[in-house]
Amino acid sequence: MNSRQHQTLLLLLLVCGGGAIEIISTGIAVGMAAALTGFLASYPNIFYYFHECCRAEWISFNKTGLQADLESQLFGQHIASRIILKAVTGFMNNNNPKKPLVLSLHGWTGTGKNFVSQLIADNIYKKGMDSSFVHIFTSELHFPHASQIETYKTQLQHWIRGNVTNCAHSMFIFDEMDKMHPGLIDSIKPFVDYYEKLDGVSYRKAIFIFLSNAGGESITHTTLDFWKTGKDREELALKDVEMSLSLAVFNNKNSGLWHTSLIDKNLVDFFVPFLPLEYRHVVQCAMAEMEARGLPPNPDLANQVASELTYFPKSDRVFSVKGCKTIESKLDYYL
Repeated sequence: MNSRQHQTLLLLLLVCGGGAIEIISTGIAVGMAAALTGFLASYPNIFYYFHECCRAEWISFNKTGLQADLESQLFGQHIASRIILKAVTGFMNNNNPKKPLVLSLHGWTGTGKNFVSQLIADNIYKKGMDSSFVHIFTSELHFPHASQIETYKTQLQHWIRGNVTNCAHSMFIFDEMDKMHPGLIDSIKPFVDYYEKLDGVSYRKAIFIFLSNAGGESITHTTLDFWKTGKDREELALKDVEMSLSLAVFNNKNSGLWHTSLIDKNLVDFFVPFLPLEYRHVVQCAMAEMEARGLPPNPDLANQVASELTYFPKSDRVFSVKGCKTIESKLDYYL
């Protein structure tokens, strides 16, 4: 902030300071008003730099940043990284999308689903996950009682409508999607469909991200079978898991997505599989956590932390049962 901006802010404090204005002479007040008016005429958007708003100063997609983050921070998820980058880039570069972007992320706990949501937010919103335009819903926290499903539907629809009205580029993250009541999920359907407007509001620039453990078992079986054949993990492609994943999600009666209109009407743009993580990926997670804390790299410590996790199959200890979920607490134990 330059000296002129400092002076203007001081003027604002004096003018807005209530009783302070009483000790300022009329001549000084007139001079201050003139200076403030002149400054605002020169810098009409100055206030947008100090308070988050739905403008390019606060919402701007960084493809290079997202690509770099996915490559350097998301381990063992070559399929998910590729889909996320292409899907988000294509959507954000489209000035007139036909519908909101809907991503459904699937896989076992600790494989990176929540983390990817954070990376997406970090590269769209200046304040990342702390942005007032990023909204997170968790089934057990926000919709705990099945008996109140109708109330939840109304509240959720009002919440989405109000926030998109406030900012078209809003992001909605639904965690534990597999635990949500199907009726509640269906209440989201109008907002992610191919409507130009609903009651005067366009939802086409919004992003909906669903996080779910549903389909995780199917993904794991496919990855394990692939490993048993001796093939390289990076050879595993989306086509190898896509069909079994969609069937597992659609036909699983224990999943909130079971026979919902979102799937039935093909409103989910991408089902994104997150593969179970191997020992080497857990080591990478531990090293990344050290770097995030400003600690010197310690491969021995990373391997010690990774070795204490549970792996399967028991005879080969290939895949981590909890992925990287407990790395942070495990590292705390040794520091």
